[in-house]
Amino acid sequence: MRTPLAWLNLLHERTRLLVAIAGVAFAVLLIFMNLGFLGALSLTATQIYDQMNAEIFLRSPQTLEISTTEPFPIERLYQVAGVEGVDQVMPVYVGYQQWRNPETRLSRAMFVYGINPRDPVFRLPELQTPEAIAALQRPNTVLIDQLSRPEFGPQTIGLETESDRRRVEIGGQFTLGGGFASDGTLIVGDQNFLRLFTPRTLNRIDIGLIKLQPGTNVGAVAKTLRGMLPKDVEVLTQEEIIGRDRDFWIGTTSTGFIFSMGVVVSFIVGTVIVYQILYTDISEHMPEYATLKAMGYRSRYLFQVVLQEAVILAVMGYVPGLILSLGLYELTTNATNGGLPMAMNLGRLVFVLLLTVTMCAVSGLISVRKVITADPAEVFS
Repeated sequence: MRTPLAWLNLLHERTRLLVAIAGVAFAVLLIFMNLGFLGALSLTATQIYDQMNAEIFLRSPQTLEISTTEPFPIERLYQVAGVEGVDQVMPVYVGYQQWRNPETRLSRAMFVYGINPRDPVFRLPELQTPEAIAALQRPNTVLIDQLSRPEFGPQTIGLETESDRRRVEIGGQFTLGGGFASDGTLIVGDQNFLRLFTPRTLNRIDIGLIKLQPGTNVGAVAKTLRGMLPKDVEVLTQEEIIGRDRDFWIGTTSTGFIFSMGVVVSFIVGTVIVYQILYTDISEHMPEYATLKAMGYRSRYLFQVVLQEAVILAVMGYVPGLILSLGLYELTTNATNGGLPMAMNLGRLVFVLLLTVTMCAVSGLISVRKVITADPAEVFS
């Protein structure tokens, strides 16, 4: 009889029930979207390392993440080349350039990777073709990321435009994605990087890639390198550098703080909405609750009834909130041309469901105090 009583209480005012479901669904939608942006932030901030062909990375201790690197001497990379287990070392240069849209003539900041054309820096198949290698070797030629924002203009191969007032030609395309750090990405040969970023030199690099021989113990090699290299360079495994960049974006930047706070605010909003609904429902049914108390029903039973109402609201609000979130995830991914990969996963589904039930349960526990403290004699006096 307990479950029907909670259900019938909610059905007594169907309009109020619909409002409550809409309120919970709205809170669920907000939580899903903020978690989705947090997930996309974490993924896009670190996905570049999954595409780099290395197990160990060198970078300056002053580097916060990949778009804010500090150069260090290329000699550190050469020192590593002879260590047992190391197969290949590869320098990478990074920086921002103003890319001019050839149609609108407006300029936007474009993130640029400079590499030796013959180094397999990236795992992307598009960069391993003879055509791509030849394009990287041609003067004033760039490869452009197909996931760059439309505001950068057409990506037609052979198209000429300007990068920081230097005439350049699009020599090919690749698919990578820039995420929150950039709206567009270019890859150029190291000689072209020098032309674009004068007066930079090739003897100071931003990231050093270390590719190991198959079967080599990554941790052991990393430990060896830390012991032999000076303190002006950090030695990080792929897992470590991904963790550093993720912690920076989520724990240090305002972007990560905003989305994390959004989850908290959404939880509070949902709690307040459900509390108002349950409190109003309890107030209108005070004579019935008082009668139950007068009949000998304990406070525990009344707790159970109100908590059951809260759980029912949680489940009924969670479903439409989830459906709307899936639609907005797809819309966001398409609107950003895949630059913000908003994807649902099982862990997030379960977490938000538990958070929603907790949110409604907290509201129920707060609102049920009115019933517990009520004196049946006062209610009917």
